[in-house]
Amino acid sequence: MAETTGPAGAAGGVPAGQPGKIRNVALIGHSGAGKTTLVEALLAATGTIQRTGRVEEGTTVCDFDEIEVRQQRSVNLTLAPISHGGIKVNLLDTPGYADFTGDLRAGLRAADSALFAVPATEGVDGLTRMLWEECARVRMPRAVVITKIDHQRADFEAALAACRDAFGEAVAPLYLPVAEADGPGIRGLIGLLSQKLFDYSGSGRSEGPVATAHREQMETLRGELIEGIIQESEDETLMDRYLSGEEIDPKVLIEDLEKAVARGSFYPVLAVSSPRGIGMAELLEVMTQAFPSPEEHPLPSVTTLDGTAVTGLACDPAGPLLAEVVKTTSDPYVGRVSLVRVFSGTLRADAAVHVSGHGRADQGHADHDTDERIGALTCPLGKQQRNITAAVAGDICAVAKLGTAETGDTLSSKDEPLLMEPWVMPEPLLPMALAAKSKADDDKMSQALSRLVAEDPTLRLENNPETHQLVLWCMGEAHVDVLMDRLANRYGVAVETSAPRVPLRETVAGKAEGLGRNVKQTGGHGEFAICRIEVEPLSGNEGFEFVDKVVGGVVPRQFIPSVEKGVRTQMEQGVVAGYPMVGLRVTLYDGKAHSVDSSDMAFQKAGRAALRDAVDKTQPMLLEPVDEVSVLVPDDYVGAVMSDLSGRRGRVLGTEPVPVGRTLVRAEIPELEITRYTIDLRSVSHGTGSFTRSYLRHEPLPPHLAAKIAEESKA
Repeated sequence: MAETTGPAGAAGGVPAGQPGKIRNVALIGHSGAGKTTLVEALLAATGTIQRTGRVEEGTTVCDFDEIEVRQQRSVNLTLAPISHGGIKVNLLDTPGYADFTGDLRAGLRAADSALFAVPATEGVDGLTRMLWEECARVRMPRAVVITKIDHQRADFEAALAACRDAFGEAVAPLYLPVAEADGPGIRGLIGLLSQKLFDYSGSGRSEGPVATAHREQMETLRGELIEGIIQESEDETLMDRYLSGEEIDPKVLIEDLEKAVARGSFYPVLAVSSPRGIGMAELLEVMTQAFPSPEEHPLPSVTTLDGTAVTGLACDPAGPLLAEVVKTTSDPYVGRVSLVRVFSGTLRADAAVHVSGHGRADQGHADHDTDERIGALTCPLGKQQRNITAAVAGDICAVAKLGTAETGDTLSSKDEPLLMEPWVMPEPLLPMALAAKSKADDDKMSQALSRLVAEDPTLRLENNPETHQLVLWCMGEAHVDVLMDRLANRYGVAVETSAPRVPLRETVAGKAEGLGRNVKQTGGHGEFAICRIEVEPLSGNEGFEFVDKVVGGVVPRQFIPSVEKGVRTQMEQGVVAGYPMVGLRVTLYDGKAHSVDSSDMAFQKAGRAALRDAVDKTQPMLLEPVDEVSVLVPDDYVGAVMSDLSGRRGRVLGTEPVPVGRTLVRAEIPELEITRYTIDLRSVSHGTGSFTRSYLRHEPLPPHLAAKIAEESKA
């Protein structure tokens, strides 16, 4: 690269109407890879902040949420803009833990390129591999930054080899770290294109010649780098010049590097030590010179509100307005704040816009299609909000008080309403039952949960009609911890959490007769109703039939529906363990009535008692729901996953290969065994597996488990 020295200047706004002067970069890497510390170092290197914060002290710009300070890890997508050489770089610091993949994917949607952080002390973890493959599917431009190069356990060459193994041979270093001559620390970096040493051993950064001891390695890596750049940029003329032995001007190579990176086919590797500021100038040069601008990144698919495809849109400040809410948060003082990426046109403060939503009703998101007025526009720097008057195409800003806008919604002109294709969000698969601790909490809980669901598309709220529980579906235990913290500290709601009840059902395995006797004479008007029923199972353990075989009027016609109503009421409440009964045929064949004391309620009670008596005499069964589960894992973990599924009373139906070394395992598993499977699969597959589930049917629960549940219910 054409490396420069000296600070880049404080963060500033975008030159008016110039999307080409913007770079949107998502920082990706597992928790502990050093992303937040890297952002601090870049903010300091550009003069945006005067003093770098520390994650351990809770003083960083990006990790400002109280729970982030306590847990010392990122749980939110955060924007940190910087400026270098007249280019504005919007750094999107993403969470590195699998539970917060929703915010990470939102960061990818807002970005035009991705910077993967890989620590020199470790290899490439499973989540990072998965995200790399996700970026590859949409040809997202990528680069790799190897962090912590001066750590005592650092091994740059091993980390580089791990990146090549995980990401492919198109990964090539632009810089080579050089160790101190008399110690384990890093002295500086060798620029493979410029063939210079950038020395950080003094008070600043200086340039110098490369020592003879490093020239052979530099020449080898430089040759591989140049060939990779020329090959991936598909510059045949330049390849001919290089093969003929001509010395290529670094400026020409930088132009081809930008083409190769923008195509998403070549991935430069940089090296940094954030605490010492090593590599910051080099990284800034790559982000501003080699990463594509928003003008070069294709827009997501866009339609009109009736579904007609819209073409011809571009990243043009003068074009029709097209923007998207990539994240929604609630501020206790400002209210709802929306982080918005502008794809076309210019978003102005106080302008009227159309808000279009996708109506993700299955996740608790309401469909909406309305006009709103834009409130104050700001350029966020962590929790700081700096007022701006407009955001041009390609830029990212925050909008206050968009009352109906939720994450994933489209903002467009009132006269030309548009709708952007939503990005794919992971399905929440960890259920958690919630109950308010008091009546006062119950009143506040509904509103607080609706706000959380509006902010986070990876949440799903469900009122289960069978178990009568309020169930919040989350991504994992860390996700649950954050949500409970927000309910308590942000909204002042105290809740109790518990494992959700699995919607079991009750039925019978054989025929039996039951007597329902409701005779009460206490003086005055009493109760009198006697009925005899026969109970038998229906095929398939589904449905309910009530058969009337009463003869001779022993049960008056007006009370026969009362018996059926009593039976149905008892079926809803269950007999064995409090679960609803299904798959029954109930035949009423005899009974007695009294001319004065018989009544509708008396026969309802008799019907309920008759069903209980019949079930006690037959073979009651519990039915459990069975799901079809599809587990996607790397080939290396297929055996472990299949063994784990079998241990959960699962039936493996088969496997099928999936491109890029993965296998899809299909199985049928009882719901009782997979309540926490999202956590267990992460352990079995080392964070590389994912799964989907869908209800199939109810099947008889094994007798020993049914007996245990029945005993627990009685207790």
